[in-house]
Amino acid sequence: MIEWKPPTVLGKILGYQLLLIALLSVGIAVFGGAQKALYSAMGGLAAFIPNFYFALRINKSAGQAPRKIVNAFYVGESGKLILTAALFVLIFQVPKIEILPLFAGYVVALSVFWFALLIG
Repeated sequence: MIEWKPPTVLGKILGYQLLLIALLSVGIAVFGGAQKALYSAMGGLAAFIPNFYFALRINKSAGQAPRKIVNAFYVGESGKLILTAALFVLIFQVPKIEILPLFAGYVVALSVFWFALLIG
């Protein structure tokens, strides 16, 4: 039998990021069209995917020696920065991309961290 476990703080943050990306993209689709909504989703995913990678690295180190946890943090953060840069390089290959919806999605996804203490 599968046992349900409540989500961790990292799980909640990632879930809220996806929720806000989806809500913003739907709102932009309604008022600005599908193309702008796609750009917004791309920007949101450029924030979400690296954060998901970071969360996986941190969760993997749970219960290990402090040095390994610190190393996992540095590797996770470095990977997160590299992934973010790589995703934006790929995104900017899209012809005639609109910057405002793209960065709106990115900022909305990152704004979840501003409220992370309230989520706790």
